[in-house]
Amino acid sequence: MPETITIIRFMTVTEILQFADQLVFAKRGKHLDNLQESIIKGVWEDQTYQEIADECNRSESRVRNVASQLWKLLSEELGENLEKDNFRSTFNRLNISSSQNQHICHVSGSNHSFNNNPSILYNSNQDNQENVTNTKSKSDYHDLTLAPKIINFYNRESELKTLSNCILNQPTRLISVLGLSGIGKTTMVKKFVDLNLQQFEVIVWKNLKFPKSLELLVNYLLNVCQQEPKETIDDKLKQLFDIFTQKKCLILLDDFHSIFAKGQFHGQYQTEYQDYQNFLTMITEVEHQSHVILISEEQCAEMQCLDEELYPIKCLELSGLFDVEIFKNTGLKDEGSWSNLIDLYEGNPMYLKDVAILIKDIFDGNVAEFLAENSSTGILPVVTNKIRSRFNQLFNRLSPIEQQLVLELSKIDQPLSIKNLRESLDLYSMDLINGLQSLQNRYLVKKIKAETILFDLSPAFKEYVRNCCKE
Repeated sequence: MPETITIIRFMTVTEILQFADQLVFAKRGKHLDNLQESIIKGVWEDQTYQEIADECNRSESRVRNVASQLWKLLSEELGENLEKDNFRSTFNRLNISSSQNQHICHVSGSNHSFNNNPSILYNSNQDNQENVTNTKSKSDYHDLTLAPKIINFYNRESELKTLSNCILNQPTRLISVLGLSGIGKTTMVKKFVDLNLQQFEVIVWKNLKFPKSLELLVNYLLNVCQQEPKETIDDKLKQLFDIFTQKKCLILLDDFHSIFAKGQFHGQYQTEYQDYQNFLTMITEVEHQSHVILISEEQCAEMQCLDEELYPIKCLELSGLFDVEIFKNTGLKDEGSWSNLIDLYEGNPMYLKDVAILIKDIFDGNVAEFLAENSSTGILPVVTNKIRSRFNQLFNRLSPIEQQLVLELSKIDQPLSIKNLRESLDLYSMDLINGLQSLQNRYLVKKIKAETILFDLSPAFKEYVRNCCKE
């Protein structure tokens, strides 16, 4: 029987949340929701239910009911009577150990086990000074200063499970999380990071909205890992991949599409950033135990393949969130109309948030009145100033061929076939087909499978193009 490695130290609130989330997921197949997380954090920090309710904009009775259900569920999983008053002491006393070879986490007093958990035994009654030092050394390699704070997290359990499986259970070295602006890519990835901080020795979150050269990025990663970068880029890359091999690293590159060229088809690198292409190829071809996640509005060529199972890559595309919970505590009225509003904006959380503010300001929160405003001609999405600004940026990134295509697709309310587009536009067949593929990979055009394949724009983007792009 393999020897069990035991480390003793206090639990942190992040570890508490991760462990509780695993217990809840094992029981119900769902992760902790926002309110459950807030209850655990609040109780851990000795807050009253009223204080937790005030912070979450919920009633105290609602918080008490959710907490009661949560304590009951955790009690069943732990085999102990868990309540608010003994929550902290119980978790500090829990013995959580894992076999280094089997990678199974056993909970004292419970029959449950979870794959790929840290090899940790928690005990509040022993001196933990040595392990505090070890933990600090490890956390020195966690740079999340540019990562956003998650305020709301809705109904992404399936995508979160897929991402977790790719990284924790499979040798997937390069992952792209893709989707239209505002769809929730960054939020979903940050949620994964928050739940799995202890799984990685190195975590670096870098935003490329204002991109740097590859060499500067590599220098930054080496500095985070407390290594002095060598002279040449080749030597620096060798340093970095040695770290990727020796340590389990998670590198997150947000707004990756910012290094792509404007006015060309999707995924074409700007001249000064073309060496990123070789870097991503190295990520997939060189053997190591680390992972790079690209968060992008466009798919890059390195991620395109016919069979992902043959390569250590994964593309995770996010669609809209069709969950009325998005509007809870927003002050909107007419709950029966919320689904119609979500459908109109195809579940894009950022657009829905902006429209909700507009409805509160102009219609006093009356959703039905907002939807009825232009119902005489069919309900059309209102393009707010903020949404228009974002669409301006997206439209200006398009190639001239793509701009012709979206202008043509916006003219009528019906989707069009390739034949329809060919008859209307003076484009070579190759340009037409490549343009449609590029628009799909920017998530601006959707393909509709019918007797003949059809193409259409999303309602909000179509309304924007009709009214704002006539020139």
